[in-house]
Amino acid sequence: MERELFNKEQIPYICTPLTGKTTDEISSELTNIVSKQPDMLEWRVDFFSDIDKTDKVLATLKEIHSLSNGLPLLFTIRSHKEGGQEISLVENQVVDLLCEVCKSDFVDLIDFEAANPLEHIQRVKKATMQHRKKLVLSHHKFDTTPSKSDIIKQLAKMSHFGADVAKVAFMPNTHEDVMALLEATKETNELLDIELITISMGDIGVMSRVLGWLYGSVLTFAVGEKSSAPGQISIEALQGMIDLIKKENSFEKIISK
Repeated sequence: MERELFNKEQIPYICTPLTGKTTDEISSELTNIVSKQPDMLEWRVDFFSDIDKTDKVLATLKEIHSLSNGLPLLFTIRSHKEGGQEISLVENQVVDLLCEVCKSDFVDLIDFEAANPLEHIQRVKKATMQHRKKLVLSHHKFDTTPSKSDIIKQLAKMSHFGADVAKVAFMPNTHEDVMALLEATKETNELLDIELITISMGDIGVMSRVLGWLYGSVLTFAVGEKSSAPGQISIEALQGMIDLIKKENSFEKIISK
């Protein structure tokens, strides 16, 4: 059953990645992560050693659901060219698996990279619509940050392709790069009627993980047990900083400066 995933009053949602290579490793991760009370989980299936066995993937989805107290789940096969692990599946097989996973009751969102061929995006979009999942179209760049206008264009392109959620993650070389991402998020949030996830990676970009929600990014990633991207910080630290900002009611002051 489709459900509203992002309640405006609860933003930002904190998502933690699962990166175990086996079902047992993932179960162990969950034991440590769920008690920290994230708002969502991301299963990074490109880490999973049995990614080429659909029955094992589906069985592991069921195990994740049973151990996660019903937390929403983002299903991601990150490509190697965008920071993921090398996998045994070719592109058509990845699409086949994503479409099969859409039938599962234990998945809420499907991540698919916007750089993929349009016909593959359309096929995954059709499957998400048919089975009432949310489609996250994503783009990652690990060496630089585009200009603000280019970031806005990238997010708008994802919206045009049918994204329910548009996600971008870039590596900043300066603090100005981080501000370009945040300002692009704010402007795009005012222009488009989709949810946004925007991240500035690495040490310089940490502030985007803490403050991005003030500019319109609905979700931020934190380490539950193992990091899946540069610059992720612990869920405890992230929760503490966000709670402090909300408690002090200082977010309007931050944005207005």
